[in-house]
Amino acid sequence: MSESEETQNQPVTTESAQTTSVNEALPWAYGAPPLQARLRSTPDDFRVEEVLGYDADGQGEHALLWVEKRGANTDWVARELAKFAGVSQVAVGYAGMKDRHAVTRQTFSVQLAGKPDPDWSTFPHAEVKVLAATRHSRKLKRGALRGNRFVLVLRQVQGDREAAERVLQQIAARGVPNYYGEQRFGREGGNVAQARSMFAGRRVERDKRSFLLSAARSQIFNSVLAARVERGAWDTPLDGEIWALAGSRSWFGPEPFSDVLAERLARLDIHPSGPLWGQGERPSQSEAGALEQSIAESYSDLAAGLVAARMDQERRPLRLMPTDLKWRWLDDDALELSFELPAGAYATVVVRELALN
Repeated sequence: MSESEETQNQPVTTESAQTTSVNEALPWAYGAPPLQARLRSTPDDFRVEEVLGYDADGQGEHALLWVEKRGANTDWVARELAKFAGVSQVAVGYAGMKDRHAVTRQTFSVQLAGKPDPDWSTFPHAEVKVLAATRHSRKLKRGALRGNRFVLVLRQVQGDREAAERVLQQIAARGVPNYYGEQRFGREGGNVAQARSMFAGRRVERDKRSFLLSAARSQIFNSVLAARVERGAWDTPLDGEIWALAGSRSWFGPEPFSDVLAERLARLDIHPSGPLWGQGERPSQSEAGALEQSIAESYSDLAAGLVAARMDQERRPLRLMPTDLKWRWLDDDALELSFELPAGAYATVVVRELALN
């Protein structure tokens, strides 16, 4: 999610005995975190601002709304905007789901189809404000954003501040492993258990199906990435590597590692990648391919279920680079972090390298 720092309306389960692998601690890139802290003491301590990467074109039948919400679910806001504008819910679009337990700013589109704009300033929910409205020619589509900016405050911080400074400098220089965050897996990791049940024949509601397929893929990806972190090869290549292009869903390879690839890797133009499992031939080969195949075989029910669901093989970067990473101590036990992440990345996987929550 991106998925960004997205908390979706995740299915839940009581079958926690089947989900222990989801909840096990994933390995860290820089050793055990030097700090302990609280994240999300209040919604104001977790601020997210969506970056679409383009501006409204100023004309058309869609109202493009810049909305601030506090403690509110994205899907609920979309429904309420539809009611307020007197249109169907399918007329409302948004690029990404944003965390409920936060203060977030994001864009919604509302198709008005010849209707005038309502007075958005009278939107009747105190936790939601329409900050700006502009006309646009197209509906917002899921995933159609460049990324998200975050401002996070860690409170009740304890630990080694000098070590924390070193870890932050390493994150700024090398990035972090691009794990899927715990939000992807639902409460107590229950989405993976439900995916197993679905693959075994249990019927699920159609709108939950995509969540469960994503959780199954994410479990395999995280396990491959964890194995690469343990080998120290999450930001360096293995033989048979598939390369992900930064800022793109494109990938290429395998090809022999060369000075040209080394230079592109160093300037963050490309990243090693891991599998989003599905049908079709796995592109990685040699050492990288053998590792991925071994992990997939350890989750044979998930891998087979994804193939049967006709999910296509895709790739995701193993390395996540926060851009414009800054930090400052607000007082002796409060640390503020700010950075931007590409769409589909999780702020919590940046924080986990620094502090245990």
